[in-house]
Amino acid sequence: MDVSESKDNFIIKAELPGIDDKDVSVTISGNVLTIKGEKKKEEEEKDEHHYRAERYYGSFQRSFQLPASVQADKVEAAFEKGVLMVTLPKVEEAKKKEVKIKVKQPQKTK
Repeated sequence: MDVSESKDNFIIKAELPGIDDKDVSVTISGNVLTIKGEKKKEEEEKDEHHYRAERYYGSFQRSFQLPASVQADKVEAAFEKGVLMVTLPKVEEAKKKEVKIKVKQPQKTK
């Protein structure tokens, strides 16, 4: 998973190959984002001479402590081609503000 930060958002990108979007859950509570998923696969092969069946399951959960508050009601998630992209907008106070500081020239002494 990749976590990045822009001026206005935190962005989390997770590669989840072989997982369907219906098997992925994204929740946020306070400053903690949790991504959960489950992978299920069943294969069955049979003919007149043999029978083979395989089933496997796996689940994962990953939580991230965010360094600043986010607007939980504006969080967006998109899942396309096995990649989950979560965009978490920062609250106004958490956005880094640039302040221009005037540099004074030293005063001359007589």
